[in-house]
Amino acid sequence: MNTYARFPVEFERGEGVTLWDAEGNAYLDFLAGISVCNAGHCHPQVVAAIEAQARTLMHVSNLYFTRPMVELAERLSASSLGGRVYFANSGAEANEAALKLVRKARPRGDVVVLHGGFHGRTYGALSATFQESKQAPFAPLVPGFVPVARDPEALDAAVGETTAAVLLEPIQGETGVTVLSGELLAAARAACDRTGAALVFDEVQTGMGRTGTLWAYEGVGVVPDAITVAKALGGGLPVGALITGERLADVLAPGDHGSTFGGGPVIAAAAHAALDVLDDPALLARVRELGARLRESLRELPGVLDVRGRGLMVAADVDRSAPDVVRRALLEQRLVINATGPQTLRFLPPLVVEQSHVDDALARLAPLLS
Repeated sequence: MNTYARFPVEFERGEGVTLWDAEGNAYLDFLAGISVCNAGHCHPQVVAAIEAQARTLMHVSNLYFTRPMVELAERLSASSLGGRVYFANSGAEANEAALKLVRKARPRGDVVVLHGGFHGRTYGALSATFQESKQAPFAPLVPGFVPVARDPEALDAAVGETTAAVLLEPIQGETGVTVLSGELLAAARAACDRTGAALVFDEVQTGMGRTGTLWAYEGVGVVPDAITVAKALGGGLPVGALITGERLADVLAPGDHGSTFGGGPVIAAAAHAALDVLDDPALLARVRELGARLRESLRELPGVLDVRGRGLMVAADVDRSAPDVVRRALLEQRLVINATGPQTLRFLPPLVVEQSHVDDALARLAPLLS
């Protein structure tokens, strides 16, 4: 169906930070499949794990246990909030699970969301995404969502005794890499503590090392009650997960929710391998270092008005059409980036990127901004 405005390029092969098209041309990838290939394209450890598991067991349904699924749940819980894990197939599905979780914990409660957030395109997740262009064609939406400005006082005023949860992205990705302030995140935590509402962080794009810590909440000093993750978790394969703290761990009961494919053995094996690569202190330190280098260098380019981000989740506002820059970057410079608005460029390179790749990307971008 005509749901994407695709570019006239057919990619055929990928390795590390490089993609090759069907004609054999090499491209420097600074988008990583929209923060999916954080471990790089076709990382050998991920490929080996998939191959080995696919020869052993591919699917049995969630009526039974499999070792890869159980061990992945234990690993995700131990690396984050210490509660339970529900596996899905995407970030939107993980957010749908989170919405059901908080609604069951506080029946008929509202969910407070922020202007500029993006939580997915399924009906519940779309209803939590307060962007008129995305919501209007599909009204009426699911009721019970309260959108508020990205302001601590407005958020505090919106959270009350009937609020089920506050759902937010610590860094809003799809609307231009907007880093939420520490004051706003602290206000969300305080409001939830005051009222008994749950605080849920959508880490679909920020998780798996993207911001320089395994989970973005680790770098902001605010601990949520649950997080949703996806994108890079599967090393390139589709997977999503809802991870809770102890408070919400036992809210859902058998029959409340489910997924045919969620947490399947092959996906879980790939996720283990991706975590082996990305949950590495040296790699995460390099993400922070190279992210700072990228932001500093972008500020020096002509036509750049503003730069923001954390780790290797970076955006730059420019004084011209960002979609035009993206198209020219792809077709003229063989640099893969994307635009999140009329004047905003987004950079999400694989986290295995090196300094030479950052310098190369900047050199390819510079002529397009002169």
